[in-house]
Amino acid sequence: MKFKFWGVRGSIPSPGPRTVRYGGNTTCIEVRSDDDTLIVLDGGTGLFCLAQALVASPKRPIDANIFITHSHWDHIHGLPFFTPLFIRGSRVCLHGVCDPDTGNGIEHVMGVQLQNSYFPVSEAQMGATIEYRTLQVGEAFAVGDAVVRNVVMGHPVTDLGYRIDCNGKSVFFTGDHEPLYNLYPEGHPEHAACAAQVAERTAAIDAMVRGVDALIADCSYTRGEYPSKVGWGHGTFDSALAMALRTGAKRLYCTHHEPTRGDDELEAVFAEVMARHEPALNGLQVFLAYEGLEVTL
Repeated sequence: MKFKFWGVRGSIPSPGPRTVRYGGNTTCIEVRSDDDTLIVLDGGTGLFCLAQALVASPKRPIDANIFITHSHWDHIHGLPFFTPLFIRGSRVCLHGVCDPDTGNGIEHVMGVQLQNSYFPVSEAQMGATIEYRTLQVGEAFAVGDAVVRNVVMGHPVTDLGYRIDCNGKSVFFTGDHEPLYNLYPEGHPEHAACAAQVAERTAAIDAMVRGVDALIADCSYTRGEYPSKVGWGHGTFDSALAMALRTGAKRLYCTHHEPTRGDDELEAVFAEVMARHEPALNGLQVFLAYEGLEVTL
């Protein structure tokens, strides 16, 4: 199994001279199982770059399985520009969770984007076979020779983290994730119940991540930035390292880079974090994700 980063920024695309080395596209990760099944994690603007590589390849037809962590714009706004959608004979299956507040399935994500007010081409005009599969939380789903499982992460909307296992190798992607915390102070009548829920959900996440060969994690903020961002639904370098060490992950790939952070600033922040944590890494390998980084497990 192998994976490749096509988009590593969070919140909004940030192209320009300050982001040349790591890239300015938003979240998209290509995963290839051992039998070359294509699994795509999220459909940010990096999805368009992946699409261009796919259509330039001689392999036809294109069969893509796209798993969406959640429906915030930076994770879906590349979907209408996924070129295989326009190629007759191709198949694109979009997987995601049902919105518990509205009852809308994953097909709603595409339907909203393809409204005439926002995009000039309707689904009916697309040549590919388009399928939608609304996932159940915790469901194990076979895709080719791989199995994809999910768990609900910490975010203001329902956000699935995905684990992919294939022939003894594994990768987990958090999507957007803020470590869970107690919403109530000690002494509040809801404090104990919330603490129990936090412990239960954190244990479920850790169980899904445990022992993975590669953990790809939301590392949007530094620990100094985080106090002013509480509740926004994003993690820190420190929280991602803590998860990796707690679950025994072999490698950690830091992604969802803050859009205002240029390449030089990103490297400086990463160097400071690594220097502070190096004595406790215990063999954990840690990397800054960048567009074009390809990893074989």
